[in-house]
Amino acid sequence: MLITAQLRDSVKLPGGDALVNGFAFEGRGDGSCRALLRKGRELQVYDLYELFAGERTPAAVFPVPWPGWEHGVHSVSPDGSFAVFSGQRAVRAVGVDGATLWEYRHGCWAPELGHAHTGDDQEACGGFEHGSCRVSDDGRLVWAHVVMGPEEGRNGQECWVVLDARDGRELARLRLDSAAAGSHHVSHPDGIHMGLCIGMGQDGILLHWARWNGETLTGWDLNATMDRILADVHAELPGFLTVEHYGADLQLHTLDGAVVSEAAPEPADDEEPPYWDYSCGFVDADTVIASTVESDEDPERARHWLLDARTLETRGTVRYPTGPVDSYVRPLGDGTWLTYDDSSATLHRWSEATS
Repeated sequence: MLITAQLRDSVKLPGGDALVNGFAFEGRGDGSCRALLRKGRELQVYDLYELFAGERTPAAVFPVPWPGWEHGVHSVSPDGSFAVFSGQRAVRAVGVDGATLWEYRHGCWAPELGHAHTGDDQEACGGFEHGSCRVSDDGRLVWAHVVMGPEEGRNGQECWVVLDARDGRELARLRLDSAAAGSHHVSHPDGIHMGLCIGMGQDGILLHWARWNGETLTGWDLNATMDRILADVHAELPGFLTVEHYGADLQLHTLDGAVVSEAAPEPADDEEPPYWDYSCGFVDADTVIASTVESDEDPERARHWLLDARTLETRGTVRYPTGPVDSYVRPLGDGTWLTYDDSSATLHRWSEATS
């Protein structure tokens, strides 16, 4: 079945591909959606709804504390007053005036053999391994995936730490059995739970959830039965959505990891079985959008799929009035989703056509 899409908005946004194929998108439990785009030595923050409404000036701009460090997944406070950067050897909070508010030092994510750090804050080792951080939806906490250094006697030990957003003080930590290439956080709209997805390249994916009650950090990993990418959550649904490491299926889970439903992409009669891209999620409480762009290969055959959010049964594939769209997708949770046209550096926002 073909489901026709309706173009809602379009805006020129160089670098906006990181919203649909990267970690530049930051959604909040209150429904706000922002783009966090690295532009040279700046992190430019855009409110997506304001951007589509015609506001081209960033809502906030933060200087990048380590211009030579190009990795890490960063976060901005809900009120836009500060950004938290996941660096190679530190997590640092920076105000809009560029002042350092606090810094949490940790070990080096990519130490080079025989390379002694000189203490130069701008020095960067050459590896690509990195962590990530996330400011909680109430702005009070910073969750960060970090690696410990030799000064703690745990050189190379990865940890998940909870920091006080006011001063960077460590409140709690969980030791992790991981060797990350990279990671990202997904905050649950309930404001209580935080998810952490750790990619280890060919060694697989680790998935953790935790909650902090003000006194105790309780965490649980789902890695005995999973090798899955944490994709999305929705406030009106009981759990979370994942993609199998190599795209074989999507699964909807309860927070304890139990599988509620799953779906594999449906092949056409004359093709090899497709696989899901890792970028997918909830268009709204009733609908999931996913894509098979990578496995479809031919841009003319690239497909976006709409699925029932609870059963993951296929509702249909999307037909765009402008012709085939070979972009990845980023749902906003409000009934719309994003695609990006690389040729014109244009971000598009879509919904299902109403008639």
